[in-house]
Amino acid sequence: MSVAMREFVARVWPVAMLIVAMCSIQTGASIAKTLFPVIGATGTTSIRLILAALILLVVMRPWRQRFSRRAWKSTVIYGVALGVMNLLFYQALQTVPLGIAVALEFTGPLTVAMLSSRRWLDLLWVAFAVLGLTCLLLLGDDSNGAVDPYGATCALGAGVCWALYILFGQKAGSVNGAQSATLGITIAAVVIAPVGLIDVGPAIFAPEVLPLALAVAVLSTALPYTLEMVALPRLPTQTFGTLMSLEPAIGALSGLLFLSQLLSGLQWLAIGLIIVASIGTTLTVRRRDTFETPVPD
Repeated sequence: MSVAMREFVARVWPVAMLIVAMCSIQTGASIAKTLFPVIGATGTTSIRLILAALILLVVMRPWRQRFSRRAWKSTVIYGVALGVMNLLFYQALQTVPLGIAVALEFTGPLTVAMLSSRRWLDLLWVAFAVLGLTCLLLLGDDSNGAVDPYGATCALGAGVCWALYILFGQKAGSVNGAQSATLGITIAAVVIAPVGLIDVGPAIFAPEVLPLALAVAVLSTALPYTLEMVALPRLPTQTFGTLMSLEPAIGALSGLLFLSQLLSGLQWLAIGLIIVASIGTTLTVRRRDTFETPVPD
């Protein structure tokens, strides 16, 4: 393979992994919602994280690799943020359509991108984001109505956790690679599983639940988070933020295809405004404001 081809593959491969991860997460979220009537949002979150952790522990066998101590703090914060993010997001999905929940949750990475830049032009992107959020949260229409306040609050809280996931996940992944995802998801399962067990009990392990729960664990956790953990250290903040701008649209399309969730024109416009804000922010960020990837030990 020529040098030019190797460089091309090196640039494209992380992008492809991130796109696959986003599609996988939203497909898994659509399947997860079908479990809510059986074990609720907390039970679904718990069994998803438990199964995903078991899968990654068996496949990745992290105990065979030496870990840098400097990555432990970042890995723990990453894992806790990941678990709480999933719990809050599934709480939001109980009352908010998938596309809108993702758009609200996306305020987390959008904020990270905005804080990476210091230009007056950023005020324009802030205005787009605020207008989009206003359309989603405060304005309704005759067919869909306003967004449920509890669900919206949970989605915004998940966005805060998503921001922490990006910041600390990149630090952890740059040192220990994909193994950081295994440890992070295991930590998330340890933190969140008791919530589901207390709320639902052993019903989360019912035979009729496990097949769908396994699909959710693979699609929404094991596969995408591993791909993201590999891709994060290889992508500058600008590129990562631009690609992640597609997440709300992918969520809305997944809700339409798998859950028959129809959004109004105003809600699609609001999601579009948030996407434009994110793309604009990441494309105008100064090159020197992108994260520097630490050199592994």
